Amino acid sequence: MRAVIQRVSSAAVEIDGECVAAIGRGLLVLLGIEEGDTADDTTWLAPKIAKMRIFPDEAGLMNLALAEAGGGMIVVSQFTLHASTKKGNRPSFIRSARPDVSEPLYEGFCAAMEKELAGPIGRGRFGADMKVSLVNDGPVTIVMDTKARE
Repeated sequence: MRAVIQRVSSAAVEIDGECVAAIGRGLLVLLGIEEGDTADDTTWLAPKIAKMRIFPDEAGLMNLALAEAGGGMIVVSQFTLHASTKKGNRPSFIRSARPDVSEPLYEGFCAAMEKELAGPIGRGRFGADMKVSLVNDGPVTIVMDTKARE
C-alpha cells in the first residue's frame, strides 16, 4: 500500500461536475493498493498518517498531528501510484491490485482513518474519473509505502 500525503490549505474532489468532498486545512491522501496488500497494511498505515506531526505549532515547528491542528482529510484511491515505468514509454499498472481486492481495502482504510480521527473524512469515489484540486501547503508532501516499513 502506497500513500502520497499532502498537507494542504484546501482540497476538493469533483465528479461529473459535482463536488463530492472538500476541506480547508488538512491532508489529501492519494492511496495506491497493489497485489499482496492486506488489511494488515491498513492497520499499520492509518495510525501512522493520523499521528504524523507535520503541522506547525505556535513556534512554527512541524510538531502537530492532523487532529491537533484541527484539519480535515480527503482520501482518494489512485491505482497509478504503482505504475512501472521500466520499459518503454507507456506505464504498466500490472502491480496494482484488481478492483475486487483494492476497493474493500480502500474502504477499510477510509474506515480506519475515520476511527483514528474520531470523525468523518472526505472520499473520492472508487473507479470514478475525478478532478482533484489542492493547494499544497509548504509544500509538504510525504510518500509512505507499507512494503518499506521495516
